[in-house]
Amino acid sequence: MYLKELRLANFKNCESADLTFSENVNCFVGLNGAGKTNILDSIYYLSFCKSFFGATDKLNIRHDQDFFSIHGTYGFDDKENELVSCVQKRDAKKSFRFNKKEYDRLSDHIGKFPLVMISPYDRDLINDGSELRRKFIDGVISQFDPLYLSALLKYNRALLQRNMQLRQFADTHHFDRSLLQLWDDQLCTCADDIHLKRKQFLEEFHPIFQHYYEVVSGAKEKVQVKYSSKLDTKSLHQLLEENLQQDTYSCYTNVGIHKDDLDFFLDGHPLKKFGSQGQQKSFVVSIRLAQFEYNYQKIGYKPILLLDDIFDKLDDQRVMKLVRLVGDDHFGQVFITDTQQQRIERLFEDTNISHRIFEVEAGHVKLIEHE
Repeated sequence: MYLKELRLANFKNCESADLTFSENVNCFVGLNGAGKTNILDSIYYLSFCKSFFGATDKLNIRHDQDFFSIHGTYGFDDKENELVSCVQKRDAKKSFRFNKKEYDRLSDHIGKFPLVMISPYDRDLINDGSELRRKFIDGVISQFDPLYLSALLKYNRALLQRNMQLRQFADTHHFDRSLLQLWDDQLCTCADDIHLKRKQFLEEFHPIFQHYYEVVSGAKEKVQVKYSSKLDTKSLHQLLEENLQQDTYSCYTNVGIHKDDLDFFLDGHPLKKFGSQGQQKSFVVSIRLAQFEYNYQKIGYKPILLLDDIFDKLDDQRVMKLVRLVGDDHFGQVFITDTQQQRIERLFEDTNISHRIFEVEAGHVKLIEHE
């Protein structure tokens, strides 16, 4: 699977673009703020029905325009091309289509065109709160397990309703345990499956992650991702009952899989406290490459890989190692952004990697090199 063509209109700072890509490596070069990352984000949209950066869809419409559109044509070795389209108008809800048929539920699209994005923002996995780390693990599993995604969506809907019910109790000064029990039961039905699949995922993921860390860093340090959940020791039914008084006072559900976290370690030490900047960079790049490999093993074909400005904190030797790694046939189609055109050109001088280089300037994209 690979993205053959991409057509954009009024997406962020890009007025229009009509691009044809290499099946292997595609590079976008230009100054900071030129719009390189916006191109990658449009490709991300086609896989996940939303922006990588979490912005509201309508905020991605180009200034003073009425809509944006993203159209991608995907090629396959054994079947006809497939078309994915996303259109967002200022005065309407988002329209997302697969082969010209609109989805009733956007969740039905997740996993059809698997994708992994490596970004400077991945450092936030280490330094930010637990929500981002839960999004990471949920995003990986959801791309190959639709039942997991369905359970997660049901859990989140029930959680929203339970929190609304708690706030209503506070507003009316009336508590009805039976009303709360309805949402408790729905949470518990989904939570066990989610908890189990997260644990199973990390058990399978660890050896792949260790391998890629050694490749990227050139070091033999042991990396580890530990899953932290109160459901390891008690059922959610027990936890909800024990925390009922606190939930009632706070008008919020304080326990459940929505409070789980991931802890990152390097040679047994917390990465956030003891990892150098280089080690942390290698850690997050490796965890994304391992995500690619894990999804590949699960679904049987290669996800698209997006590398956004990841070279800034890597030395030239590691940059070359990484480019040779992703340029290998094992990784399929790769998209790279960089501020230095000469660096990108130099990387391909002594390789036989098929590639195309595009220049991005103030939202305008043009092909400048291909082979």
